[in-house]
Amino acid sequence: MKTPKDVLETQETITKAPEKLLRHVVLFNFNESATPEVLKTIEEAFATLPSQIAEIHSFEWGINNSPEGLDKGLTHCFFVTFLSEADRATYLPHPAHQAFVTLIGPYVEDVTVVDYWTK
Repeated sequence: MKTPKDVLETQETITKAPEKLLRHVVLFNFNESATPEVLKTIEEAFATLPSQIAEIHSFEWGINNSPEGLDKGLTHCFFVTFLSEADRATYLPHPAHQAFVTLIGPYVEDVTVVDYWTK
């Protein structure tokens, strides 16, 4: 029979994340031609990239709802995680990513990208 310590050690082994992760944060401000329907298409297109690009370790996204008023017009945040710089290097020119870039081009007013290694 497993002791509580055995169960805890097993859970830690299962849930332990890599020591460092490479985060790719993309923030968009869309122009006036980006209708709600266009935004939905863009959101869905970005959300399909993990199924098309194996190097994406994880993905999440959301729409700004900060009450601070410091967003500078940026409305959408997409958060892509990689395990290595090589994975990111594969992602950036990947045809699926480039197709997404082409899709959003006419609708983007501004974009900010920040990449960092978790500490």
